[in-house]
Amino acid sequence: MIIEVRAKNCYAFDEQVSLSMKADMRNKKFASNVHRENNFNVLKTVGIYGPNNSGKTCLIRCIRAMKSVLLNGGNTLMSNIFTDNEICELGITFLHLGRKFAYDFKYDTEKKEYLYESFIEILKDQYNNEKEICWLKRDTLKDEYSCIDTDLEQMMPVVAKNNVLFHLIDTSKFASVDEMKQILTGFAEKIDIINMNNIPMEHTIELMKNKNGLQDKVVEFIKNADLYMDNFEYVEMNDIKVNAGDNEKPDEDVLVFADKVMEQIRLVSTYKGVHVPSMLFDSTGTKKIAAIASYVIEALEKGRILIVDELDSSIHFKLTRATVAMFNNELNDDAQMIFTVHDINLMDCKRLFRKEQIWFVDKDDDGVYVYSLADFTAENGVRDTSDIIEKYRKGAFAALPDPELIKTLLSIKGNTKEAALDGE
Repeated sequence: MIIEVRAKNCYAFDEQVSLSMKADMRNKKFASNVHRENNFNVLKTVGIYGPNNSGKTCLIRCIRAMKSVLLNGGNTLMSNIFTDNEICELGITFLHLGRKFAYDFKYDTEKKEYLYESFIEILKDQYNNEKEICWLKRDTLKDEYSCIDTDLEQMMPVVAKNNVLFHLIDTSKFASVDEMKQILTGFAEKIDIINMNNIPMEHTIELMKNKNGLQDKVVEFIKNADLYMDNFEYVEMNDIKVNAGDNEKPDEDVLVFADKVMEQIRLVSTYKGVHVPSMLFDSTGTKKIAAIASYVIEALEKGRILIVDELDSSIHFKLTRATVAMFNNELNDDAQMIFTVHDINLMDCKRLFRKEQIWFVDKDDDGVYVYSLADFTAENGVRDTSDIIEKYRKGAFAALPDPELIKTLLSIKGNTKEAALDGE
């Protein structure tokens, strides 16, 4: 599970920002929202609010970039365009198999080089005292190198910088670094990242094609979403009868993939005993529910980490709330969901969230800011019993757009009137 994400000079972020999923155990409310393991306490869900174009998606991109680097999938990091600094810094602290680790690196986007990386384990005793053990540190800027595999330490200064160390060497020769690689790649492989505005159906198709317990649970999720649907299944082509016109196609291009159209046609919804191809007849929201269902079920079943951008896109607020509640529930042992959202109905500290589970992203002329509702205390007039939604509406937490579209209307109508007067 993710405990903290750090970014500096990446995408929209200039100064370092941090998104924390660490639970504040002084707060006893909604204890089921916290995963507890080996004296570590991690939030099961975090929702991120903020105006459009403020940097919410950039947080998701930072997690995606970290996952890609850890899995040797390439690096598409971009430094902040408003600085002359080409060095991006990313870091992540996470819980994996009951152990807490932190991995950080610095990447020069111009030279395509990794200038720094470190991997540490954080141990915690029964009194909550933490101790750090450094497994590896490679700092080419300060010419500092250390590794618990001492034989590798002597080689580190001459290893290439075009990738992180554990993807450049044969780690099987170094026991600790090989374990480090297994920890980092194993953690990264558990992360699923989706954008609800462009969510592919392939994941659900693959689960639906395989007759197993997960398939049944995906169908159950879709039916329980209260979509007036009797069934949802993947069928053979000769079982499909399409009465729509030959040129009929889905309204949403993002849900159509040319090489997968025939497989999507085989996803069939049943209404009052009538079988219809989901991609042609179901609403946009229903298709998105079907697409995300497989990710939700797999996360809950296998203890995965689900990152969702724009969770509430085309989804009814009661359904988004119910989905979040599934992750917060005490029956969820180790799955985690982090999501960006605009729906203020989810901003509920009376029935759904702890304060530290609600985060904001805001920006002004000086930079981008990432902060938690927990930063606002009783001294600021914010308590667990406060009407958080109303306070947010009134701008108590900032992270609100300030549209002045009336100026556009006045400009249009003003120009129209001036043109009419000129015509006279």
